[in-house]
Amino acid sequence: MTVMDHSAHHTSTAHGHAAHQVHAGHQMGAVTWGAAAKATLHCLTGCAIGEILGMVIGTALMWGNVQTMILAIALAFVFGYSFTLFAVRKAGLDFKTAVKVALAADTVSIVVMELVDNGIIALVPGAMDAHLSDTLFWTSLLGGFVIAFLLTTPVNKWMIGRGKGHAVVHAYH
Repeated sequence: MTVMDHSAHHTSTAHGHAAHQVHAGHQMGAVTWGAAAKATLHCLTGCAIGEILGMVIGTALMWGNVQTMILAIALAFVFGYSFTLFAVRKAGLDFKTAVKVALAADTVSIVVMELVDNGIIALVPGAMDAHLSDTLFWTSLLGGFVIAFLLTTPVNKWMIGRGKGHAVVHAYH
């Protein structure tokens, strides 16, 4: 009778799994602030492009505040998701799977960011009525982005540490 030693197999499998979890600073439960900030900055870039574009379009069309804000938020989601969608499509995922990955990776981050930065714009006196040429418009918008970044980064850190949010994307890098 031959006794097989499986301990070597289990050790190498465990080591390989641990190495995969540590990839890019995304070890389960021990995520770096740098990794969380990078994920948040990725999200913020798409959101900022969408929001600014929405504000410019809404203002150019002389829409009211509500319609302009709805367009800006919708475009923030479109651009936020598209950055991830294009990256995972480039990695070889089919469109349907890429959409699922983008939704899983970015939804919570975009929602938190949009609630915070639009909430700040709504709370700053006069910001909703400021024009694109007004300093108040840009300072409240950019200030909202900074505060949204600071509040969303811990959310992303917590999610990545649990294998959720932006951590989903790293399987395709």
